[in-house]
Amino acid sequence: MIMEKIIQEASDYVSKLLSKELDSKFVYHSLAHTQRVVEKTQELAELSKLTENERNLLTLAAWFHDTGFTQSENKHELISAEIAEKFLQQKNLPQDSINTILELIKSTEMDHEPQSPLEGIIRDADCAHLATKDYDVFSSLLKQEWETTQDIKYSKAEWLKINVDFFTTHKYYSIAANQNWEKRKNKNLAQLIQAQTKTKEDALKLKHKKEELKFKKDKKELPDRGIETMFRVALRNHITLSDIADTKANILLSVNAIIISVALSSLIPKLDNPSNAHLVIPTMIFLVFTVICIILSVLATRPNVTKGKFTKEDVANKKVNILFFGNFHQMNYADFDWAMQEVMEDKKYLYGNLTKDLYFLGLVLNRKYNLLRTTYSVFMVGIIVSVLAFAISFILAGSPTPTETMPQV
Repeated sequence: MIMEKIIQEASDYVSKLLSKELDSKFVYHSLAHTQRVVEKTQELAELSKLTENERNLLTLAAWFHDTGFTQSENKHELISAEIAEKFLQQKNLPQDSINTILELIKSTEMDHEPQSPLEGIIRDADCAHLATKDYDVFSSLLKQEWETTQDIKYSKAEWLKINVDFFTTHKYYSIAANQNWEKRKNKNLAQLIQAQTKTKEDALKLKHKKEELKFKKDKKELPDRGIETMFRVALRNHITLSDIADTKANILLSVNAIIISVALSSLIPKLDNPSNAHLVIPTMIFLVFTVICIILSVLATRPNVTKGKFTKEDVANKKVNILFFGNFHQMNYADFDWAMQEVMEDKKYLYGNLTKDLYFLGLVLNRKYNLLRTTYSVFMVGIIVSVLAFAISFILAGSPTPTETMPQV
């Protein structure tokens, strides 16, 4: 009863403190964020079957963990601990309990590695928004707060990159968070990657439009200028398309890696149960298609290795494209410099090199996009066949519904 009273008083105190003294520019680290962290902390504590005393200590730490923002954004965790210590000492809480709460508050610092299960839980609760359906709302609030407090503007592409980078390095520490939140977090990551790819494609379209307008303007200029513009635009477009192809292949690699990770950690261990024997074949089908997709994605991005050397006879006979690094990376500088001088003195040879560069880039793009098309087809067919295989296995096993017999993931 005493702890319940202290928690209620802490709730009232923090709510009043944040409402009156927190700067309005902190639209993310607000009272609503603190209330959400308290709620998620209690949820994880219950799922983790903690003792009542451990739950109470976590709840108090969650209430105070961001109160330091009322004084300063820098080192706010230490300030939060000081505010909590002063309040709890007035409530005559035992010093060992106060020390535990202070360590929990300090553990919410971004680069801190949890030293106990309780520290892992409060850190997971502080990042619970990564695994919510409303993640885009929380992300926009954080973006607004950073732009206001740091006096900087983030483009859509920059903000998406920051989010994707954070997702790929972040991890949940508690078992409860991994079991209940990881699936939704991975879905949010996939949506971010998809949005990032679309943003790149939109930027590419805008860039192409600007270059097209500039190309039309340059048509009335001297022929050499028009030819140079043509090659510049064409080569840049090919390189950009190659970058998009690599990005799409990386998306497939990431998605299928996540699928295999989830299957190996959650699905396959359940198959040794005799009651799940009917799921072995569908699972194997599912994993085979996933592995094929990964192999094709790797093939689409794997570079070809060339000998990186040519002779003076090759230059004299105009048989080699010396603008491509793969043809000269094994040569000494003197021979390469001589060859470049030969090319620059011969306009026809120069344009011939650019033409070869454009042609072979087209061949590489054709290979990449054919492999990507095959990969996406395999992925689509694999999903359909796997779903059908699971459905048939449930029917043959006599299960009333798939959800009743599916191993708990």
